[in-house]
Amino acid sequence: MSDIESQLALIKRGADELLIETDLRERLKSGRPLRIKAGFDPTAPDLHLGHTVLINKLRHFQDLGHQILFLIGDFTAMIGDPTGKNATRPPLSKEQIIENAKTYQEQVFKILDPARTEICFNSGWFEPLGSAGMIRLAALHTVARMLERDDFAKRYAANQPIAIHEFLYPLCQGYDSVALKADVELGGTDQKFNLLIGRELQRHYGQASQCVLMMPLLEGLDGVNKMSKSLGNYIGIAEPAKEIFGKVMSVSDELMWRYYELLSFRSDQEVRQFKRDVAAGRNPRDIKVLLAQEIVERFHSRKAAEDALADFEARFQRGAVPDEMPELSLPSAPIAQVLKQAGLVASTSEALRMIDAGGVRANGEKVADKSLVLSSGDVLVLQVGKRKFARVTIV
Repeated sequence: MSDIESQLALIKRGADELLIETDLRERLKSGRPLRIKAGFDPTAPDLHLGHTVLINKLRHFQDLGHQILFLIGDFTAMIGDPTGKNATRPPLSKEQIIENAKTYQEQVFKILDPARTEICFNSGWFEPLGSAGMIRLAALHTVARMLERDDFAKRYAANQPIAIHEFLYPLCQGYDSVALKADVELGGTDQKFNLLIGRELQRHYGQASQCVLMMPLLEGLDGVNKMSKSLGNYIGIAEPAKEIFGKVMSVSDELMWRYYELLSFRSDQEVRQFKRDVAAGRNPRDIKVLLAQEIVERFHSRKAAEDALADFEARFQRGAVPDEMPELSLPSAPIAQVLKQAGLVASTSEALRMIDAGGVRANGEKVADKSLVLSSGDVLVLQVGKRKFARVTIV
């Protein structure tokens, strides 16, 4: 396989779509370092593994010798990305954005090489652009074209409000590519409309249109929905090592392979061998342990990964209660409601099913009474299944 082919193989690993491959091939043949852009709006203080799908791909480009442009959308965060939203998202304050941006910079360098990464803020070109420049930018696109976007079209058809400033977001994201002279922009599959606008605007400004690499959205711990803090199905990269390890171990055997493809830096050959090993009878848990250790080591340390494994084995192989767990104060309520409020189950109906199945313990004793009401002053360790614990004080 030629050097170009080997580069393309790594670039396309786990990707959903590459536009346009022939263009990217020609740029790779030029031998110059390409300018690779990915933008992140600092809408929350912490990144989770879903975010790192793009950051891992940036690392792949970096390992191939290309220039990484890690764009923090401090200006666009004040608009709020409408992608996938069925309602106008409230913009963040500048103070929130600045604070969140600081943590983003600290966290991304757990994956990227800081010496080969350029951190950019899009306020650097949008604030000088001013209102007149923004009007000229808005003149380059039509309302009809904006309404081709699936989320805008659905909201318009349902008579749900669309704020005018939301139309500016795709244009601003596209203009970022103009300002940075990007050769390639990375984004999730839900960003396709915005990524293609970047190609259009670059042509308008006399630049070669960027190639677009779209990565799939990583499923969360539930194996169904996109990883999201709001859904509680996430693994935060700033979480304690033992928490990360336990969460990775909780994913299904099927989802494990998806995580290997999108999160692991192991070679394709190694992952294929793991699949052959499992098909030949090896316990998938052994393979999952390797993934959990790799991820913990990336965001903490090798020792933290070893300690997390030891803690995991103590808890789940010998039935020990973990030293660290969420500590909550909750009002008096029936056991099913307390389990839901503690985040140990998704619903009260799930709590009742787990009680029926003998999967709920309070201070080590199985809970059999579904009508049990926890009263003020009760202090107990609640356990659901083998992996979920919380120390709860009833107030």
